[in-house]
Amino acid sequence: MKLKLDLHDIYNRGTDIDKALHDIINEAVAKKAPLVEIIPGKGTGQLKKRVLRFLDRKDIKAMYHRVDKDSKNHGRIFVRFRH
Repeated sequence: MKLKLDLHDIYNRGTDIDKALHDIINEAVAKKAPLVEIIPGKGTGQLKKRVLRFLDRKDIKAMYHRVDKDSKNHGRIFVRFRH
């Protein structure tokens, strides 16, 4: 099972972005999903940086195993879990 979060619709609403990221991480933990795909899109890269900063927070980092950036599509980030 893979969960997916597309941030295209809320790219310019900071609090909505943080809430969506928090919700998808919590959902993955609750459902024991091994993978979350986050799509910040390509754009200027600011949204991707924001997502990576969020994932690097100590409280969030404790919830997942590792983060991979898609080598073929720099507009995607994969968050992998070990449950």
